[in-house]
Amino acid sequence: MDFVEIAKRAKTASLEIADLSEKIKNKALIKIADYIEENKAEIFEANKLDLKEGENLVNTGQLSKSTFNRLKLDDNKLRDMIKGIRDVAKLPDPVNKKLLIRELDENLTLYKVSCPIGVLGIIFEARPDVIAQISSLAIKSSNAVILKGGKESINTNKKIMSIINAALSSIEGFPENVLNQVYTRDDVAKMLECDKYINLIIPRGGNNLVKFIKENTKIPVLGHADGICHIFVDKTADLSMAQRIITDAKTQYPSACNSVETLIIHKDFPNIEELMASLELSEIKLVPNPDSWSFEYGDKILSYKFAENTDEAIEHINTYGSGHTDAIITNDKNNAEKFMNKVDSAGVYWNASTRFADGFRYGFGAEVGISTNKTHARGPVGLEGLTIYKYKLVGTGQVVGDYVNGIKEFHHKDIV
Repeated sequence: MDFVEIAKRAKTASLEIADLSEKIKNKALIKIADYIEENKAEIFEANKLDLKEGENLVNTGQLSKSTFNRLKLDDNKLRDMIKGIRDVAKLPDPVNKKLLIRELDENLTLYKVSCPIGVLGIIFEARPDVIAQISSLAIKSSNAVILKGGKESINTNKKIMSIINAALSSIEGFPENVLNQVYTRDDVAKMLECDKYINLIIPRGGNNLVKFIKENTKIPVLGHADGICHIFVDKTADLSMAQRIITDAKTQYPSACNSVETLIIHKDFPNIEELMASLELSEIKLVPNPDSWSFEYGDKILSYKFAENTDEAIEHINTYGSGHTDAIITNDKNNAEKFMNKVDSAGVYWNASTRFADGFRYGFGAEVGISTNKTHARGPVGLEGLTIYKYKLVGTGQVVGDYVNGIKEFHHKDIV
């Protein structure tokens, strides 16, 4: 089917799901979780095909090792995928929430109400679990979606989407064409041009992918290009805490966008040698003078430098960071508050690993991605990030002329 026709159908579906009851949406989500659990053997078989081909792509230099690592689905990832869908079903409906009620005049009331964005275009690399995350969030927030995954995960993507749509087809009253999938590079080009039907593009992938999308579409783009995360070890930091946090942030999942890439240490921290030795024992390669302070390693490699004080650390982060997630380890409350107020990132942490920057861990059920934008949505984007708002005005025949001519006056009374 032609991409424009797919987009048209998705637009129609977005208008239909906008008025769907929370009961039907939740029933659909539970059914999807059940179907994925019942058919997980088929998903793993499809994933094995992608992993086999992925190994060939890595060996021939067509696929990076970090991208390949994101490709694999195991029992833990599938468990989290299923739990994430069920958690989304338990969350309050984000649509039709009254954000403001203001009586402009007697019997003339203004409502600011949350509503879906419309049609989401999702372009992602590897990570087939993205399909379930985004599909569940789209359904709950009453959005339609068009997904384009990378060729490296095509078998897994097709299998998961076929299972999801089979589940949805069994739900009476659920609209068709809410969830759509496309496969070719030509589809990406057409998606980026399709501003008549698509309301928001969300890229999930490497720096090059995100930059290309931002530079080649008029459609608003939500996402981040880089994950240059920092940890600053202040002079009052606890050694064992610093060791645990940094090791977790670098080794728990090195290819993740919230993995730490640069370590900044206060020059007067009394346990520098012990800290560095423990990191090396954790198989972290320490780099003192990198070619670039804005490089995302995606591996067990950590650049580091020393700072005179907290202000110097903040300046470095705001200069070379990507606005993703940055942390300070300290027992000095004043330094912690200064750091969290002045570091210009979507997530700023005190005595915690940067790996917590995740919609599932934030209790959002799942996420469509992490945004470093400063408009609409920032940080891990869950249900609220997939809604916008509209104004509803309810009157009894009022006209503006009466207020312009002084016959009536506004009294602008907010109603709690």
